[in-house]
This record gives sequence, C-alpha cells and structure tokens, in this order.
Amino acid sequence: MGRKKGFSSAILPLLVPLILFIFCGKSSAQYSTLNYTKYRRVSSFRLARIQKHLDKINKPPVFTIESPDGDFIDCVHKTKQPALDHPLLKNHKIQRVPPEMPKMIKTDAVRARNISEGLKGGIAWQMWHQKGQRCPKGTVPIRRSTVHDVLRAKSLYNFGKKQSKIPLARRVDAPDFQTGNGHEHAIAYTKSSQEIYGAKATINVWNPSVEVVNEFSLSQIWVLSGAFDGPDLNSIEAGWQVSPELYGDSRPRLFIYWTSDAYRATGCYNLLCSGFVQTNSRIAIGAAINPVSFLNGNQFDITILIWKDPKLGNWWMGFGGNTLVGYWPNELFTHLADQATMVEWGGEIVNSRPNNEHTSTQMGSGHFAEDGFGKASYFRNLEIVDSDNSLSSAQDISTMAENTNCYNIKSSYNNEWGTHFYYGGPGKSPKCP
Repeated sequence: MGRKKGFSSAILPLLVPLILFIFCGKSSAQYSTLNYTKYRRVSSFRLARIQKHLDKINKPPVFTIESPDGDFIDCVHKTKQPALDHPLLKNHKIQRVPPEMPKMIKTDAVRARNISEGLKGGIAWQMWHQKGQRCPKGTVPIRRSTVHDVLRAKSLYNFGKKQSKIPLARRVDAPDFQTGNGHEHAIAYTKSSQEIYGAKATINVWNPSVEVVNEFSLSQIWVLSGAFDGPDLNSIEAGWQVSPELYGDSRPRLFIYWTSDAYRATGCYNLLCSGFVQTNSRIAIGAAINPVSFLNGNQFDITILIWKDPKLGNWWMGFGGNTLVGYWPNELFTHLADQATMVEWGGEIVNSRPNNEHTSTQMGSGHFAEDGFGKASYFRNLEIVDSDNSLSSAQDISTMAENTNCYNIKSSYNNEWGTHFYYGGPGKSPKCP
C-alpha cells in the first residue's frame, strides 16, 4: 500500500498538544514494563528541529509497506538513499559490479535452521515480509524514523549513535560503574594483530529481555583496525540487537554500525546517518527478525559475512549464503582503508544499575554458556578472510567476559560447527547482585 511520508514543519506548533497527548497517553502504557519515562513538555522549536532532521534522513519513497509490528518500510530509489549525502561520497558511484566473494574452504553442515535461507525458501525472516509485499526493483527498503524514535534518545545529536566507550577487547577489569560505562561483554577475539580482510559467523537469534529503555542487548561481529586507546579506532559491525530506546520495542532486529573515530563523531546505527550504501531490495536494516529461537525448541540463526572487495576496496556485508546487502565505501575509513587487525564475535549489554543493583537485562538467551544447545545462545563457524580472499576457520582465538557471575562464554571446536562458542547469561541473580 502506498503512503506519503512526513508533514510540513509549518504546522508543527498546531500539533504540539496532540503530540503531547499521544506521547503521554500511549507511550507510558506501551513501555511500562521497560521503565519507559513519560515525555514532559516538548517545545515547538525542538519538534521543528527534529522534523527537519527526519525530512533529511527519511527520503521520499516510491512505495511504502506497513509492517505488522508497526514499522513503515519506505522503498527508496537506490540513487536517493541517505548514504550518498555523506560529504566523502559526493562523487561516489554505486558499485554495480558484484564484489568477488571470498572462497569457501568447505561447506559447513548445519544443525539449526538458518533464517537466511528464507530469502530462497519463503520463510518470513523479517516481519515486514509477512504480508508478502516487497520493494520494487531499483529501490532499497529503509525503516522510517519517527519523532518518537528521536525523543527516546538523549538528544538529537545522540540519535542513532553509540556512546564512546573503552574498546572491549582491551577491557580486562570489571565494568567501570564510576565512569558510567556500564557495558559488559562475552566475546571471542583474534589474539594477535594480523592482516585481516573480513570475518564471518552464524549467530543464534533470541529475544532477550531488557530491563530499562536505555539499555540494550546485542550479538554481533566487530571488524576493527586502529589504536584501541586512541581517537582513531575504525570499526565495522553487524548482528542483531534488542534496543527499546532505538526502536521503541523489545524485538530483535538486524543492525549495522560503523565508526572511523572510536565512536566520537562518525558513524551510526543502520541508515540513520549517511555512509552505508545499500544494494539489496529485500533486506531492511533495522527491521525485526522473525522467527526467533525458543528454549528447548527450534533454533534459528543468521549468517553474516563482512569482507573487503579485493578489487575496489569497499567493505561488503553478506547475509546468508551469497546474498549481498550493501557496502561501506572505502572512503569512510582511515585504518580500514587498508585492512583490519582484529575481529571480535559475541554479546554486549548495557548495565545502568537500576535501583543501584545489576540490571536483569539478558545477554543472548538469558542462559549461561554451560547450558548448551537449545538453551544457551551461540556463534558457530567463526571464520576469517585472508589476503587471498579465502575463508578459513578462526583457529587462534581468546575469550573474555568482564563479569562471569552475570554473563559468560565457553569456546570449542568440532568438524560440524568449526570454531564456535556458547555465551550469555541472565544478568541480575543471586550470583550477580
């Protein structure tokens, strides 16, 4: 069904009372279980600024699809997408020649059902597909951002951005509550600095509970280069996350992220700023994933590949088998313009210590690693792309979790799943006060 987007900022002052009524009347009920804070007075000036920003990032759609979960997916002509607004991409030509896919060492046996196969087999792996609607050829699906989305963020400047934090692979101490960092991880990572040109993994998808609206739970791949203790860390990231603040609900969603300055000013989630060039018309970044795994039942996972095209140098994202989602242009980066030096795989949560206690926000499935298949969340078939554009099993990895009483990780290797690990935990518990 086609819909028109937005409304004129000229009538915003007239709509303030209505908007305030909607926020105070609906939001508190919808998010009460997430400690959602009611909005107080919002000035017409602030609303006008927000709408101006939304008009910039919500490009005029050719067609719009309303998802059963309430999202609006705008089908935007690929030449009009937000990526091309980036000042470094003014003269960028969208890469039309498919990148050279990394060479597979072997075909992996699969014990869990891969959601990615839905692209071929008809599984409704994203909720907006459930009515059978698709974006037309030549367009890309973009999740529409709303005033609600922006108002949940700390500020318009912070909308869609991660807070600058200590790089996780270098954190070996307990979470630093004094500085308000609060990020906790359970990750595997490559030990030594080496030339890396990409990474791959298959990631189990769950629906972890998040205690308060400004916390999140995610599972992702990080492809990194640069100084971990300086201002120039480059990072490319992809996976799934539950983030009530970012999305307004508690559903797991496919997400991406990038930064070229250690999360200080560059980059953002998904397509909320310019940078990532989408080429696929069937995958909506930021859209809800469905179905998800459930305890002692069917397990669903997604396969994500990030690698550098050896010919043109852009960093591509693949989903599932050989499905191309899009790419981060090489111009966006400094260190990653050459290669990566580290890869990390695993889970991350934010612990804001509500009521001065550890959060009950879950990582992964909410079960510890030792609970194993069907209960704990997993990453399987961890692989690295080398200088010959070949994929090989990640052999030399370390694992790290700052707070093993709350979240932990256990790695292993076998012929079926290659290098893999289980990870996660419940957060607040008798062991994790």
